[in-house]
Amino acid sequence: MATLKYWIWLSQRMGGQGSSGPVCRVLEHFGTPEAVYFADPAEYKLLPDLPAGLRAALEDKTLERAEDCLEQCARLNLRILTVQDADYPERLRQLYDYPLVLYLKGKWFPFDEMVAIGMVGSRNATGYGIEMAGRLAMDLTRSGALVVSGIAEGIDTAALKGVLQAGGAPVSVLGCGVDVVYPKKNRGLFEDVAAAGVLISEYPPGTPAEGHHFPVRNRIISGLSLGVAAVEAREHSGTLITMRHALEQSRDTFAVPGNADAPMSRGTNLLIQRQEAKLIMSAADILEEYRGRQAVQVYTAPPLVRDEAGERLDAVREFGAARPAERSVRAKREEKPAAPVLPTLDRKTARETLTDDQLTVLEALDGKTLLVDQLVEETQLPARRVASALTILQVNGYVAEGAGKRFTSSVCLK
Repeated sequence: MATLKYWIWLSQRMGGQGSSGPVCRVLEHFGTPEAVYFADPAEYKLLPDLPAGLRAALEDKTLERAEDCLEQCARLNLRILTVQDADYPERLRQLYDYPLVLYLKGKWFPFDEMVAIGMVGSRNATGYGIEMAGRLAMDLTRSGALVVSGIAEGIDTAALKGVLQAGGAPVSVLGCGVDVVYPKKNRGLFEDVAAAGVLISEYPPGTPAEGHHFPVRNRIISGLSLGVAAVEAREHSGTLITMRHALEQSRDTFAVPGNADAPMSRGTNLLIQRQEAKLIMSAADILEEYRGRQAVQVYTAPPLVRDEAGERLDAVREFGAARPAERSVRAKREEKPAAPVLPTLDRKTARETLTDDQLTVLEALDGKTLLVDQLVEETQLPARRVASALTILQVNGYVAEGAGKRFTSSVCLK
């Protein structure tokens, strides 16, 4: 715990630097945050190109803010991950300006083993952008990829909802503390992401959302990802800042084309025109770049039947998240009808048509209604395999999804 205190102290020295790069160079010079803390002020003067503001911040040895931060994290049940920890992604560690500390709310994922795709775009997205973001995120998730985004209105929200509609685990990187809901209208989505996936920030709990945080935050979205897809963007926008980060980090870049005269497609069209991004029209255009390359393999999921795809995308289009008081009403309104009930399903027959994972999930649901987390605990399968099995079982009519993302079996096993 004492070591963690010094990590937080050092990360707080970043202050108004605008980039963690100078602080990272200080850490690399001294080796550990304790060594930085206990260094004599004269030692800081020996560092070349150390900004005066950072030198003054390092000379402030007050630990009160760091200790308060630790107490807040314990109270809120947040995880703190430092660049020294084994679980810290190597993808981020390779950045010049890697975040020294990450604050997490939710589950953590082995990003270095996964096909993680960043999805970015305009807050003021058009209906076309909302539908494309939702469809891409849904199909990427159903094919075994991990979607990383922010949590702003528009494309971010549509992408996260697409992941949730596919029964997956969304990843959202924030420009504020992971306990700060921003924008306020996304409180419901904020809670859903924390429950099914993870909220990530390099800012300590309680940090408000400020404009200058978001361009800095964008490097983490691209840094965690193998590739970044831009769905809609104006010519001068935060989305293009993220794409620039991705190019500088040697990440793959993708862009969805739009009408030549559409302002919201101007940025993405220019990325394609300048050959700075691959033109994509579907998730398959992204996935073909990674098939066979990662420890966690991706595949092209079978297409959803038209009615089911339409129902899921309808839910994505309602990209204004419900407030807590409205959620039970909306859940009832959006509850899907149960899949056709099959009287019985013989286990012997099932073994010929279902994978081991699908049969395990179906057996766990026999006579029960369970959330994805409960299924993971019941089956002892990884969350992504459970999500993949659920998707195929729903397509085949063996499982139905009800309100609150609770799943029930539509067959009786014998």
